[in-house]
Amino acid sequence: MSFEQLQQAIGYTFRDEDLLLRALTHSSYANERKLPGGSNERLEFLGDSVLGFLAAEYFYAECPGKPEGALTKMRAAAVCEPALFAYAQAVHLGNALLLGRGEAAMGGANRPSMVADAFEALLAAMYLDGGMEPCRAFVRRFLQEGAPRPAVEDCKTELQQIIQQSPEESVDYVLVDEIGPDHDKTFVVEVRLHSNVLGLGRGRSKKLAEQAAAAEALKLMGVRGKIPGM
Repeated sequence: MSFEQLQQAIGYTFRDEDLLLRALTHSSYANERKLPGGSNERLEFLGDSVLGFLAAEYFYAECPGKPEGALTKMRAAAVCEPALFAYAQAVHLGNALLLGRGEAAMGGANRPSMVADAFEALLAAMYLDGGMEPCRAFVRRFLQEGAPRPAVEDCKTELQQIIQQSPEESVDYVLVDEIGPDHDKTFVVEVRLHSNVLGLGRGRSKKLAEQAAAAEALKLMGVRGKIPGM
């Protein structure tokens, strides 16, 4: 995906394309090429704060009757990794990432944690290039559509309730793989009923991977469920 295509997708044209380049540069690519400017990690740090502010601002203005606790939950749902991954997928951000050969071979362009981080970096680059207004317009389009529901966190409970309709049955979550370096690790978990694999999930933490595995099991069973980061 070219810079021009990405800028069309996000609805913003950068004055300084070096900022866009930095936002799309994963550490694996920067290290492999020994780029003096480094990777997008610093931009990710800034973008996290920009996104948190814009989400808080949006829900405060749009939900005047909501108490602080409810607003906090809404913001958390809007800025969590599955939400960011969904936003990034909407503009095909993964296709534009610059990855090292190893990361590219391992499917980094589709790894939720990596793509979500790049979304934050892209937002920071947009902020540095054009200020808060283009960022506000960009983020607002996703918030208006609705963030992925936080109920996805209950997939393990929902699956267990279904399985326990037979009281003697229960499921086990088995860690089957860990991918990537310690600072950017992806966990792979299977949810099993006896020796049968019901679902496979990946996540930045074991907990997220277990939720993703449970969500996939629910989907395969025909129960409505959204798979976080898959």
